Amino acid sequence: MRILITGASGSGTSTLGAALASSKGWSPVDADDYYWLPTDPPYQEARDHGARLQMILDELGRHETSVVSGSIMNWGAELEDSLALIVFLYVDAAIRVERLRVREQQKLGHADPEFLAWAADYDTGPTGGRSLAKHEAWLAARKCKVLRLEGDLTVERRVELVSDALSELPSSQRQ
Repeated sequence: MRILITGASGSGTSTLGAALASSKGWSPVDADDYYWLPTDPPYQEARDHGARLQMILDELGRHETSVVSGSIMNWGAELEDSLALIVFLYVDAAIRVERLRVREQQKLGHADPEFLAWAADYDTGPTGGRSLAKHEAWLAARKCKVLRLEGDLTVERRVELVSDALSELPSSQRQ
């Protein structure tokens, strides 16, 4: 079974993905680890589309159940249509940007103003990358169940809500 936790940068996808995987004994997979080439500083150069798709499919194929965190929009039907559940997180822009500012400060020693501006534009649609409108269109095209979690809920509450949604899936999708 494959579960995707997705949403805007700073909405808590990685945090929820790690917590859910840990609570269930499943494999956590972060899409950023496949999207970006390792660089110093990080997140500067995207990996080739075909290479990232093959790498993540290989990783997911090694596990019975995986929780993917991040955005996999337009990575390919083989991945996108293999999901049993998509969890879409939505949190106010002010909260997301503050989380990102703190995270970047802790990880890199500074927060890139261009990155924060890009992240702040998610709701209205930045020119490149993720946006709320692009996510909504992508979600509407998915065949699996989509669970929408809105607001700044605790990680524990989110894990509980996802667990409830998983228990409601037909047994054929929980395998």
